[in-house]
Amino acid sequence: MADLTHIDSSGNAHMVDVADREITTRTATAVGRVLLSQEVVTALRDGNVPKGDVLAAARIAGIMGTKRTSDLIPLCHPIAIHGVQVDLTVEDFGVAISATVKTADRTGVEMEALTAVCVAGLTVIDMVKSMDPMASITEVGMTEKDGGRNGHWSRTK
Repeated sequence: MADLTHIDSSGNAHMVDVADREITTRTATAVGRVLLSQEVVTALRDGNVPKGDVLAAARIAGIMGTKRTSDLIPLCHPIAIHGVQVDLTVEDFGVAISATVKTADRTGVEMEALTAVCVAGLTVIDMVKSMDPMASITEVGMTEKDGGRNGHWSRTK
């Protein structure tokens, strides 16, 4: 169990000590999709969703979720968030979501980017659930990260 960073030598979960790590600029990008009915896609494109501007609400929710990540993920460090960009695009299948988070800190922002995508997706669903009870979030994952001791990583297709 010594190889698992969040498990101590006794097998207990613990928060990793990052105090001695160097502060570096770190970024992470995550993506996801909300699958929606054709009726909802049309309503989004026409601006006719009864609850209002779905994409604006989801964008703000994603940003807010980013800032609350350490409250949601048990062993996640609270870190300073220096930038968040949440993009939502209406596509033929529903809504594509991308979130890029940036910090200058001792640990990365992967969980913050993933949280932004998930919270934005949940907000889309909340705003259209009366029109499409089958709406679902899918394909959430990291696409790229940079900074820290591991440097740059990107998903290969």
